[in-house]
Amino acid sequence: MITGIKGTRFRRAAAVTITTGAVLAAGAFGAAPAGAVATPTIAAKGGYVMNNGTATTLYKKAADTRLSTGSTTKIMTAKVVLAQSNLNLDAKVTIQKAYSDYVVANNASQAHLIVGDKVTVRQLLYGLMLPSGCDAAYALADKYGSGSTRAARVKSFIGKMNTAAKNLGLTNTHFDSFDGIGNGSNYSTPRDLTKIASSAMKNSTFKTVVKTQSTKQKVTTKSGGYRYYTWDNTNKPLLSGYTGTIGIKTGSGPEAKYCLVFAATRNGKTVIGTVLASTSIDARTADAKKLMNYAFAK
Repeated sequence: MITGIKGTRFRRAAAVTITTGAVLAAGAFGAAPAGAVATPTIAAKGGYVMNNGTATTLYKKAADTRLSTGSTTKIMTAKVVLAQSNLNLDAKVTIQKAYSDYVVANNASQAHLIVGDKVTVRQLLYGLMLPSGCDAAYALADKYGSGSTRAARVKSFIGKMNTAAKNLGLTNTHFDSFDGIGNGSNYSTPRDLTKIASSAMKNSTFKTVVKTQSTKQKVTTKSGGYRYYTWDNTNKPLLSGYTGTIGIKTGSGPEAKYCLVFAATRNGKTVIGTVLASTSIDARTADAKKLMNYAFAK
């Protein structure tokens, strides 16, 4: 990590300074105050981090600028599903041809759900959050929206997503899709998205799903047999590469660029944050690590 190199240089410099009183006196005025941590520079257009326990802001860059969210939208999709009254996570959903047609038509990320398979709601949440399945998002929106047609149910579900954002007091967030494949009006801000994620992380099922690196799920096929789905988390670089990481969700797209909502716990403290419109997969991971290092140091 670059931060480490800088730190080493600073320590060496300090050691040299102490050897000569004159230099020490001259350097004292330019020295950083004790415990000060350099604010990191990130590639992302917007970023925000807060202490998840106290909601104290620890870092912000264009924190209230509306930006496209890509698949980080699915955090709200999951939150709305998990907020349903009398939710049965073991209820089975039959995969429709419309869901697979949709991902093919949009060249979207998918859980590769097979038409006719009976998949539980819990399994759909894994398919939604790990491989970022837009087919799983469609299945959930179809199940938990209300209306006599699929289009009506999807519209109703997106309405629930917007109501949930309003209930959190968010004024810079709007959804026009259940998965982040927006129609020109799907946006949030680094601050708002962090608040959505913080709220979602209060749910134990959500928390368990988003920290899972990979999963193998057994489902019932159309003919009454079974098959396994194996899903890897698109957030694996962070989950396996940053100690204490507990989630949460990646996103990308032509407009959204590369996004990441992240959280980690160290020494009993949890920091949670968002980077939107970073420049690459590697850059968004590096941005998140820098921001978490900075937040924990503060």
